[in-house]
Amino acid sequence: MLTIGFDAKRIVRNSTGLGSYGRTLVRDLAYLPEGLRLRLYAPDKGHDPLRSQVEGLPRISFCYPKAGAYLPFDKALWREHGIVKDLQKDKVQVFHGLSGELPWGIRKSGIRSVVTIHDLIFLRHPEFYPWIDGKIYAWKFRRTLKEADHIIAISECTKRDVLELGQVDPERVSVVYQSCAPRFTNEISPVEQEQMRLQYGLPKRFILNVGTIEQRKNILLAVKALPDLPEDLSLVIIGRHTNYTNEVLDYVNTHDLSRRVFILYNVPDDHLPALYAQAEVFVYPSVYEGFGIPIIEAISSGLPVVACTGSCLEEAGGPDNLYVATNDPEALAAAVRQVLKGAPDREERIARSREYIRRFEGNDVATQVLDIYRNLL
Repeated sequence: MLTIGFDAKRIVRNSTGLGSYGRTLVRDLAYLPEGLRLRLYAPDKGHDPLRSQVEGLPRISFCYPKAGAYLPFDKALWREHGIVKDLQKDKVQVFHGLSGELPWGIRKSGIRSVVTIHDLIFLRHPEFYPWIDGKIYAWKFRRTLKEADHIIAISECTKRDVLELGQVDPERVSVVYQSCAPRFTNEISPVEQEQMRLQYGLPKRFILNVGTIEQRKNILLAVKALPDLPEDLSLVIIGRHTNYTNEVLDYVNTHDLSRRVFILYNVPDDHLPALYAQAEVFVYPSVYEGFGIPIIEAISSGLPVVACTGSCLEEAGGPDNLYVATNDPEALAAAVRQVLKGAPDREERIARSREYIRRFEGNDVATQVLDIYRNLL
């Protein structure tokens, strides 16, 4: 039986993004017919609703620092280095850093290692990061390249960035796309949709955005597009509050848009499918992404997508969705009007997009990752 270890910090702590990637991947691996033992190494138990999404699945077990061996502020040191001894003790054959990091010393230990690089935005667009954070991320990236036996890039865009900015041998890098959690393909009953609409006080017609509300995500572009869209169409934003949120709210209030912009915080993961199902269009005006999993979630939920050019979003959404410049609200409004309910070719666009994203389906992704593990051994 093959024993695989995973850096599970994000699995138990992050509700979206890196956390979703890790939970979806290990869940898909757990159900492959091959004999696998999956050990998830986390500095603590994190959040129960997140951990419970994978805890108890076949072949999966969680591993934590030995009680009393690490003070709370030393958990990072365990994840950075101390974990290697636990991996050796547990006879882990391959360790997978799911969020762009590997513990130092793993190459010397003889344990084979894989790291998933999601994006290099801190190098491409350092203006979106505090100076010291950007320097730390860059240092960790270069150190991880020295430790990793193989690198998974989640898109061709990310692979190009790794090769250019990391000066890595192309043979060490494979593109394996993210997969979308299967709940977004499930049919959501009208009763459940109405319950969610009432619970969150949502309007009848809205376009939707999901993701951290930060400058790089550029949701202000969609807010600025609202005056050029039908009066009864609102914008619903689901994400985490940041300082940029205040900038968005200031614009909303000074331009008399408060009745058309709804911002929801702390939305549970399992409520998202019902919220996607009620939207008319999904907008994702991000300046730069490594992949853009919310686009796949939206298409899986039967929505057309309007996103921005300049990174990997065309790669994620495919040719039947629409893409505009990151600083052109009029173009975004025009694109949204093209795919509203009743627009010509809307349903055909959605059907073709759903066919396009079949390449990101879960078991195929898990099989590709398992092949990488096996090739290392």
